[in-house]
Amino acid sequence: MNMIKPARLQKGDTVGVIAPASPPDQEKVKQALSFFTELGLNCKLGKNIECQYGYLAGSDEERVEDVHSMFSDPSIKAIFSARGGYGTPRIAAQIDYEIIRNNPKIFWGYSDLTFLHNAFFQKAGLVTFHGPMLSSDLAGVTIDPVTKSRFLQLFESQPFVYDETISPLVTEIPGEASGLLIGGNLTLLVSTLGTEFELNTKGKLLFIEEIHEEPRSIDRMLNQLYMSGKLSDAAGILVGDFKECETTRTLTLTLTEVLQHYIKLANKPTVSGFQIGHCTPHVAIPLGTFTKLDANNRKVIIESGVK
Repeated sequence: MNMIKPARLQKGDTVGVIAPASPPDQEKVKQALSFFTELGLNCKLGKNIECQYGYLAGSDEERVEDVHSMFSDPSIKAIFSARGGYGTPRIAAQIDYEIIRNNPKIFWGYSDLTFLHNAFFQKAGLVTFHGPMLSSDLAGVTIDPVTKSRFLQLFESQPFVYDETISPLVTEIPGEASGLLIGGNLTLLVSTLGTEFELNTKGKLLFIEEIHEEPRSIDRMLNQLYMSGKLSDAAGILVGDFKECETTRTLTLTLTEVLQHYIKLANKPTVSGFQIGHCTPHVAIPLGTFTKLDANNRKVIIESGVK
């Protein structure tokens, strides 16, 4: 499927806000809207953004309705997720991907939104954006300058170079690799296996990040990716932030030991230390764009995600 880049934003555009996973803090959502106002954007909230169904932000039908309506609305130029949590795997099979393909727009979020990033790329060829969300990242805090600066990528079509001027990086496996950049949260990537949305890493650069998982859980998930051929199929690997993924258990492997075990098994050019994930700063990146990884010089060049 051909890759589709959404149009870049312009000052005065209207962007939509939806909650396709867990229910957001409504007060924080309202606080975060000022961030977009400062960028020169207008905001429209999804019809069902205040809905709640247990740990979900409304029923599956209500959340799908907001996805469809925001993509179908010609006045909306970008769609931002209010928060992650859990819920996007439940709605992926109910989404009409013809609507997405025929109305390509900027789609932004991370964590649980990983499932939709993967689904939109596979079913519609849409380039999407892995970046911080309203109620969990942009409200009630002083936003890190690096985090804030990465929203500017939506207004201009320029490649992005991530090197050690942004954060310390480590060459795990030397070499060079290139391909389309895919990935996101490790738990959600593994949850695609065996479904119609199964992660396809063949010839691609795979990015992974995680939060609140012990080394043995990281081990289990990476082992599943390895046994299913996903690590070996990848052209290269980018390791993002693994927040609070250590343990107090006495009998354990460290997070580093687990990661390095599977990185060595995959034996593909790999760099770790990217500040991408549940971290501050949170460096937003486009997914689905052509990317070059230079593990020897600890650098990655990512093509613009907008046209």
